[in-house]
Amino acid sequence: MITITSAFDSGNIEVLSVDGDTAQLAIRRDHQSDFYQWFHFCIAGAAGREVTLRIMNCAGSAYPLGWPGYRARFSDDGDDWRQTATDYDLSSGVLTIRHTPAGERVWFAYHAPYSMERHRQLVERIGAMPGVTTRELGRSLDGYPIDCLDIGSGPTQVWLYARQHPGEPMAEWWAEGALELLASDDPVARRLRAAATLHVVPNMNPDGSVRGHLRTNAAGANLNREWIAPSAERSPEVLCVLAAMDATGVDYAMDIHGDESIPYVFMAGFHGIPSWTDQQGLAYDRFGELLAGRTRDFQTKHGYPLAGAGRANLSMSTNQLAERFGAVAMTLEMPFKDNDDAPDPERGWSPARSKALAHDCLATLADVIEKAG
Repeated sequence: MITITSAFDSGNIEVLSVDGDTAQLAIRRDHQSDFYQWFHFCIAGAAGREVTLRIMNCAGSAYPLGWPGYRARFSDDGDDWRQTATDYDLSSGVLTIRHTPAGERVWFAYHAPYSMERHRQLVERIGAMPGVTTRELGRSLDGYPIDCLDIGSGPTQVWLYARQHPGEPMAEWWAEGALELLASDDPVARRLRAAATLHVVPNMNPDGSVRGHLRTNAAGANLNREWIAPSAERSPEVLCVLAAMDATGVDYAMDIHGDESIPYVFMAGFHGIPSWTDQQGLAYDRFGELLAGRTRDFQTKHGYPLAGAGRANLSMSTNQLAERFGAVAMTLEMPFKDNDDAPDPERGWSPARSKALAHDCLATLADVIEKAG
């Protein structure tokens, strides 16, 4: 009989029953929250035999429209993640994963995870490179540092921050790609470091990341709804990052996310903020146009509806930063499914593509900053 565990960093699953090589499972809710969708678990004891894994509570998840067309990720070594056979029954709300493990153990996840150990190694590796300063902006409720890496010496202030929603690890894969480029001798990096000072927060929600949450921190707070009035008791992660932003000012900001339902890469802006200016809007549109021209992995046709005049939600970071600083702010969304414009049947939207997109975003940012200057 197979054994199943999620007792590790970012693990999340509840075992309801096991009958031979078939298991009925449920995704655990975020602590003090009704959000759930992220799963990550390990199966042992089924080498060479097909296992059938039925996740029973998907209909009540945060984004049930994210399941049709979705394929679960698996890894034989916890490092290389691929897609496996996955079906979603709309009538029952059950997601069924079928897979034949090659070895004694196999890991399954909603998307390729990004561990806190890898985060620590990333901060140490990039922080040791010439021209990079590492600082701790504050601490999470569980005591993890909110790490920030500062690169460059130019007058334009750029903030790149990822993983407000911990169950969106593609955001930190993007941040890894961004940091690797910024600390390199690449011509794009040299241009950006000369034109701007860049502040990168690779993981804003370490508590939720370790706990296996989809969307919230240790207090059950959705950090991307805390930017209008963050508190030390509920959202110290936002409180310390916003204080650091107040100290530097913000000219450009990118909030990096993943979207459960839409099978494309897209951006959301700050339409509807009270102080909207055409100059801000034109700069935002120009970034999207240039990025779409640079890579097939980004498009501007599919995305979220635009907020009407004066109806922007200022508790969301992109809107708050555009309003507070007059920044050109944007939310970048990558898919949990695949990019329907350029599908990869084997891996779907992968860590490698997230990192490559970061390079394209930074090249685009360099063009936009130089044109504005």
